[in-house]
Order: sequence, then C-alpha cells, then structure tokens
Amino acid sequence: MSLLSLLLYISLQVLFIPMAVVGALLVAYKQMVVSKRLGVSQTAIEVINGRWTMHVFGMREDQATERLAATLPNTSLLGLWLVLFPLWVKYKLSGELFLYPRRVEEGSETLGELVIARTLYFDRVIERVLGDVGQFVLLGAGYDTRAYGPFRRQGIALFELDQAPVQNHKRSMPARAGIDTADVHFVAVDFSEDDVFEKLAEAGYDPAVKTIFLWEGVTLYLQEEAVRETMRQVRTHSAPGSVLLADIYADRMIKMGKSAAGSKALDYTNEGLDFGLPFSTGHEAALSSFVESEALTVGQTFFMGSASDKGPFMAVVEMVV
Repeated sequence: MSLLSLLLYISLQVLFIPMAVVGALLVAYKQMVVSKRLGVSQTAIEVINGRWTMHVFGMREDQATERLAATLPNTSLLGLWLVLFPLWVKYKLSGELFLYPRRVEEGSETLGELVIARTLYFDRVIERVLGDVGQFVLLGAGYDTRAYGPFRRQGIALFELDQAPVQNHKRSMPARAGIDTADVHFVAVDFSEDDVFEKLAEAGYDPAVKTIFLWEGVTLYLQEEAVRETMRQVRTHSAPGSVLLADIYADRMIKMGKSAAGSKALDYTNEGLDFGLPFSTGHEAALSSFVESEALTVGQTFFMGSASDKGPFMAVVEMVV
C-alpha cells in the first residue's frame, strides 16, 4: 500500500502543479492583502493554517481550528487543499505522514516544521501542567483555539489577551463557526500602553491562583526590554509555581528576518522582528542565563534545530515562577 500510495502521490502531484501554484497564490493573497485590509496579523494566519493542516492529517484533533479557519476571510481552505491534496490522498491510503506535515525527532526540526513542532511542544507542556493550575492566560492569543478545545477544563478560568483589532475580528467569527466561547474572558489590550495585569484583574484574574501563561509567537516582535518587562510582570503578579511558556528565537533568525527578502513580507503588515538570543554556541547556557536574570526558573525546554551546526533556531521554554 505504501508503494501504491507513493506512486499515486507522484502522479497526482505532477497533475496538481498548476493548481498548487494557484492555491499558494490564493493563500498568500488572503494572508497578506486581506489581513492588511482588516488590520490584523498575517503571521497569525500561518499558525492557524498549520494547525488546520495538522487536524486534517490526523496529527492533532482540533475541531475548533477547523471551524474557525472555514469562517476567516483572510485564509483560503480551497487554496490549502489545492496545495496539499496529493499529500492528503497519500496519507489516507497509507496511514503515514509524508513530507508535510510530519513529526521529526527533537533537535532535527527545520524551518518548514516550525509551526507544527512548536504547536506540539507547547501542547506537551500545557497538558502536563494544566491539571495543577486554576487559570489559563493566553498572551497575544491571535487565532489560537486552545481555550475552546481539549485544554478547556472545568474549574480553570480562561483569559485571552490581544490587541483590539485582532481580538475583535476573531470574536466575530466563532458564532458563525458554531464555537462556544461563553466561558472565555476576552481582554483587549495595547501591550505597549496598557497595564496588562490591571486589565486582567478587571476581567476577574486572581493573582493568588496558580496560572499558566501561554506567550506563543510574540517575543521575536518585541524589543528585549519589553520581553523582560512581561517576564517581570508575570513573576510579580502570579502565584508561586505559575508557569510562563514562550518561544524564544536565535538572533540569526532575527537577522534573517530583517534581511531584504525576509523583511518585505513582515513590513507589509508592520510585523518587524527584533528580539533574539545567541544560540549559535552554548544555547542552553544562553537561555538559562536570560531566564534566570529575571528570577525565573527554567523548566522543560525544546531546542528546535539543535542538531544543526549553526545551533538551534528557536526554543520553546517553560519558565517557572
């Protein structure tokens, strides 16, 4: 069956090349042009596209993402299907993942697996600690649907924070998609101006309750002092044993993103890169030194791409209060 599925995949892929090009252009147009028109993040669309793909290929059950993606005007499921259909047929015939999406050995990830692996690593830590907390706060939630799916637990207060344009757009979609968000506290914040924890307190956040903070896909867009300030605020306004989960990138990734080719797409929607750490040599020490300098403790950590001679390109890190 694997050989048959491979032969069929090759045949389909050849036939689908023109349609895949059209699909990729359609997805790119929706992601960049429509997102800019709406005033929302285009990189957030990359994340929901990746998670939709994981769901369709049986890697990660996520019906909320499937429903939300189908309602968003700034992505195209038709375009995604035109690109991925041959791979999906092969997966359905063989039951095996091939090329994309796929699971890879920890440390062997490439940039092509960034969204897939990052999602799985964050999920792994959340699943481990969620039973020991009373609050779940998503900082810069974007189109994340974890608060509406398997991580929605009785007795855990759920908070989503994001900038008003992104959050307002996201909140207008779940009702159309049949997603229940009644028990989620949505908090609109301007991260550069507002006191985040004051806004959280107004929404019912209790600093005496152990909390997990998810800070995914955010630090690379901030200046170092802004990253440090958030870490300090979490430490100051949360109970001992609370956890801040974040992804922190290698400085070489930031430099790459600032290059002429890399910055053009990000600048289009005002999402320039800024903060990274020197991971080329001594990446574990570099991360530990940074986290501990803000009086937090390093917990479970995943260094993506650490098998490369250049060192990891990013890390998913658990920081414990």
